[in-house]
Amino acid sequence: MHGRAAYNRLSNSTFESRVAGLVLAMFATMATIYVASRLWQDAESRTYLVKELDKRTMQNYSVVSVDETLKLIACREQQMRLSAIEMDLAAARQEGFVSGYLSQNDTQHSKKRHLAVIGIITTFGRKKNRDAIREAWMSTGAALRELQDNKGIVVRFVIGRSANHGDSFDTEIDSENSQTNDFIILDDHVEAPEELAKKMKSFFVHAVEKWDAEFYTKVNDDVYVNIDALGAALSSHLDKPRVYIGCMKSGKVFSEPTHRWYEPDWWKFGDGKWYFRYASGDLYTISRALAQYISINRCLLVFFPFVCLCCSIYTT
Repeated sequence: MHGRAAYNRLSNSTFESRVAGLVLAMFATMATIYVASRLWQDAESRTYLVKELDKRTMQNYSVVSVDETLKLIACREQQMRLSAIEMDLAAARQEGFVSGYLSQNDTQHSKKRHLAVIGIITTFGRKKNRDAIREAWMSTGAALRELQDNKGIVVRFVIGRSANHGDSFDTEIDSENSQTNDFIILDDHVEAPEELAKKMKSFFVHAVEKWDAEFYTKVNDDVYVNIDALGAALSSHLDKPRVYIGCMKSGKVFSEPTHRWYEPDWWKFGDGKWYFRYASGDLYTISRALAQYISINRCLLVFFPFVCLCCSIYTT
């Protein structure tokens, strides 16, 4: 009895061991199949991705040598440097800072540059002054065109519009201009004594955009100019890119709020309280580069009360 029972236990144990081995073999086989299938899928995915990458980067499985790579990098660096130089040159031309050689080449392919544009600042009710200037030194008609063509000097009266746009003041100026054709009419500027500096800014902006000249001059309509002497004086400064010519002066900065020319920003001028040196408003000249600077930075210009009385412009 005991021998038979021992035999039965041994048979059961062997059977269980075989079943367990078979189960493990099945799991191992399934795991092997699963891993193999995943690796196959990953391989296919990698192949597909490589092909797509090659298509998008236009690489045809070519091998690039180290020397070729260095040459390619050097070419890209040179291209970047050339682009930067071209940008700097464009900015310099816009500011008016170009070499004499470039200036000569530019003038060969563009209109002749004038020597000066003279703006005679006038206002309503001063036709007698304008007629006197036309007879004395400005000329009219063909003589005015000859002055511009032969001597390179453009002369125009500068005036804005009436606060009541289209009234009798504007009509009179339009009628006078139709006969003489010697006005710069600033349609976006309203004539007012306290707006003289802004009028000057508008004149420079308009003149720079309309005429290419070496100098831009402001003169009042009660000043008589010797055109030949002015032309000779300006010609002597052609070698200077940034010129500000006039009767230079200064003025006290008034910090008392009750004063007529009270300066709200008086503290910016230090303990001395004197304005920077500027040209008297009767007549002054600025060079092409400075006029372009005013045009480009028109929105950044700051006007001071006493200096505005003399029709000068400052920047921060």
